[in-house]
Amino acid sequence: MVGLIASANNKESSVILSPRPRWAVKFAFLIAINSMVGTAVAAPKNVVFILSDDHRYDFMGFMPESPDFLQTPSLDKMAREGMHLKNAFVTTSLCSPSRASILTGRYAHHHGIVDNTSPIPEGTTFFPADLQRAGYQTAFIGKWHMGEVDDLPQPGFDRWVSFRGQGRYRDPLLNVDGKKIQHEGYTTDLLTDYAIDWLKERESDQPFFLYLSHKAVHAEFQPAERHDGQYEQVKIPYPDSMDNNERNYVGKPAWVRAQRDSWHGVDYAYHGDLQFDEFYRDYAETLLGVDESVGRVMTYLEEHDLAEDTLVIYMGDNGFLLGEHGLIDKRNAYEESIRVPMLAWAPGTIAANHASEKLVRNIDVAPTILALAGAETDVAMDGESFLPLLEGSETLGDREFLYEYYWEHAFPHTPTTFALRGGRYKYIYYHGIWDKNELYDLKTDPREQHNLIDLPAFKQIKDRMHQALFDRLQKDDAMRVPIRRGTWQAAERLLD
Repeated sequence: MVGLIASANNKESSVILSPRPRWAVKFAFLIAINSMVGTAVAAPKNVVFILSDDHRYDFMGFMPESPDFLQTPSLDKMAREGMHLKNAFVTTSLCSPSRASILTGRYAHHHGIVDNTSPIPEGTTFFPADLQRAGYQTAFIGKWHMGEVDDLPQPGFDRWVSFRGQGRYRDPLLNVDGKKIQHEGYTTDLLTDYAIDWLKERESDQPFFLYLSHKAVHAEFQPAERHDGQYEQVKIPYPDSMDNNERNYVGKPAWVRAQRDSWHGVDYAYHGDLQFDEFYRDYAETLLGVDESVGRVMTYLEEHDLAEDTLVIYMGDNGFLLGEHGLIDKRNAYEESIRVPMLAWAPGTIAANHASEKLVRNIDVAPTILALAGAETDVAMDGESFLPLLEGSETLGDREFLYEYYWEHAFPHTPTTFALRGGRYKYIYYHGIWDKNELYDLKTDPREQHNLIDLPAFKQIKDRMHQALFDRLQKDDAMRVPIRRGTWQAAERLLD
């Protein structure tokens, strides 16, 4: 635990300006102490952050709720030899806002990237730039997807490999340090190749931060050829709330039932072009490539004596519904949409086979990595470091958080949504529509099938959470719903 503890002692200053890198000062101090007392003190940790796309929290083989057939040996290894952060969430369940929150430690209403077409506001700082100033080598490899079509190298990264927008699963055109290069092969494999090549080529005397950002498992799913058909014969487990019956819609907002018959609903998914069972199998088969990628990175670290000095974090950028409430995709505030997988692996540092129940958010990633590195930033981050959890402490305070999603012209099926999610209760408020809000007791109703919003016994809880939600929005100057210009809608694909 020495390496993490040494860095953690300085975590409270991770958002204070400094004229020189703390890493350099602290490491010099540790070397001096080591020479005086003859004890070994670990250098700052390397970090590998692996992000997948739309990977729901329970789709890992070791999870009791996962389908019986699902195989994720590499992610299972991370959990078995490291820590499973069981209650990890995103503050906006949409690609660009979530990725911006990871890189800035800020809510969408602060960083300004509120949807998938928002440009990056001028002056935005991403935390890898702070790591560079602290003496780290940095690399970004994979899906960037901010500014919609931009794949240009971004500040904060010494190595850059990316593609425009959502990219493609096969034969991608990659931007490699500003040069466009056409590739043949499966994108998940190619990105992993670039990641491992950079680990081989980097300067060995500097700490490093590698951000490997996968396109998979974003719809429309395409597994690698070697995985295509692997689950062809499995029986798909339908969630109880997928049935179109009155019991499943008692107390639900009208928009939820209406969405069944839309682009993001099970009855007319992708406007009738999608067969649910095939969709489900493709999702699971596409995940196999991501799992293999994680395994390749871990194997490289182990074989090159880097594992014990490297923290690997695996996370999904959003959740994903697979039939729950009659829906697919994400965007809404239901658990399957906002809850994501998160694993931390650092052999010899993080206790093996440990699970934390504490609530962690995507806005907490940046301050956590900065705290571990002893790096400083001038960004006013909304997130807080969860480094104590990785050290084995469960003393983090209440981390009730705000969820926000803003209506999109392209996908108008989901309304603007604000929610407050705590350890037990979740309050969901819909803006701009005349419909029912929602309140759930996640302890007694984890599948969110019984809306408590109108029950007198829960009025006090509803009123408190409603007040707390708007207090937070008002305090953050976040009560101005953004309006974006729309040029197309998903319904237009019917004309193809």
